[in-house]
Amino acid sequence: MRRGSPAIWAFVITSTAGFMAALDNLVVTTALTAIRRHLGGGISDLEWTVNAYTLSFAVLLLFGAALGDRFGRRRIFTVGLGVFTLASLAAALAPNINALIAARAVQGVGAAMLTPVSLTLLTAAVPAAKRGLAFGAWGAVNGMAVAMGPLIGGTVVEHLSWQWIFALNVPLGLLLLPLARLRLTESVGPNGRLDATGTALVSAALFGIVYAVIRGNDDGWTSAPVLTGLIGGGVLLIAFLAWERRSSAPALPLRLFRSRAFSAVNAATTLMSLGMFGAIFLLSQFLQAAQGFSPVEAGVRMLPWTGMPMLVAPVAGLLADRIGGRNIIAAGLALQALGLGWFAAVATADVSYAAQVPALVMSGVGMALFFAPVATLLMGSVRPQEQGVASGINNALREVGGALGVAVLTAVFTAHGDYSSARRYVDGLVPALWVGASVIAVAALTVLAAPRRTATEPADEVRAGTTGLAAEPQQALPA
Repeated sequence: MRRGSPAIWAFVITSTAGFMAALDNLVVTTALTAIRRHLGGGISDLEWTVNAYTLSFAVLLLFGAALGDRFGRRRIFTVGLGVFTLASLAAALAPNINALIAARAVQGVGAAMLTPVSLTLLTAAVPAAKRGLAFGAWGAVNGMAVAMGPLIGGTVVEHLSWQWIFALNVPLGLLLLPLARLRLTESVGPNGRLDATGTALVSAALFGIVYAVIRGNDDGWTSAPVLTGLIGGGVLLIAFLAWERRSSAPALPLRLFRSRAFSAVNAATTLMSLGMFGAIFLLSQFLQAAQGFSPVEAGVRMLPWTGMPMLVAPVAGLLADRIGGRNIIAAGLALQALGLGWFAAVATADVSYAAQVPALVMSGVGMALFFAPVATLLMGSVRPQEQGVASGINNALREVGGALGVAVLTAVFTAHGDYSSARRYVDGLVPALWVGASVIAVAALTVLAAPRRTATEPADEVRAGTTGLAAEPQQALPA
């Protein structure tokens, strides 16, 4: 790719925007102690400062992909970026915890609009021969953003204030908006119909389930609000799947899950996010609440985990070309599970940092091995014209997994421990980490169900009128 080429511009713009959206999943975790001191609130309120974002992000991703197909990917990308930027400003200026949670929810709406179309915009701009490299780099950037969230958040909180973890998005967003308008090519998808009913059903279902898990320990698992959330959410989820089966323009095309590769990579993504998001949420607070480190000290001590993707992702991409993305992803998930299990085995109120490092390094290497090849494996499991919705589904399931991970592992934590002392924090942390490790171990087994080859078979390519990933049937519009 030549310097200054459309492919380079598309990568820079979409990766930077994707980095911002992915970063805001967990950038707030090392700021939670400062937010609690400034705005008040209990642990359920702190959960919602994370989950308000991940939940709205998750449930609207498929709708965002559909909006891009209908109204133009570049247009929806820029609208989503604008919403995300304004909501970031509102979060920085929030006067109380409820206003912060509301702003975080709106941030998730913007992220849900820009994220699914960004990979499609990149696909259209990059030559077919370079797409594997571009997908790997895009996935590594997004994975690094999730991983680096605690360090960046801790550094900003300590040297500026917690408000700046949101305010820093504003100048970046304002810079990217004109670049997106000038440098990205507009396109629409083959299906411009919107599935508003399906989106409403799945949004209400997920909200009910996550709300019930968050409130379960506080209100009681047999209380009316919790049972209503669990039962109502389950019924709405079944109704959503029934609606999608007969919808002519489904937000979630269930036929895609007939592909073993597509099903396996999405199941693994969901389970990995559940274990990883929940673990980072608790571990970043462990370093502060139980061991007394400042936000930036906690972020620095997370570097053996969060910094590994920068070192290992390029190697992971090369290995994926040699031995296959499926094997690399499975190895990464296995290492993440072992890392969390190791941490759970050594965690005590006064555990030395040296004893934590092997577990952090193992988890970080595992994360890098997962994120680098997952986009290539995903995009190779569907036809080119389905890549936009495939990206939306994978990102949605990642965010659903993240929201459930924070909720589930915090529920395990609060059932066994609390913030009252370092020992009580560890009492809750250890069983939560074992749950996270077990879930990620299941993800490692799940991804092995994917076939070794995920690219479209030649005969199918001829019938579809395409050649592998070389072209995406879409209508290009003037820039």
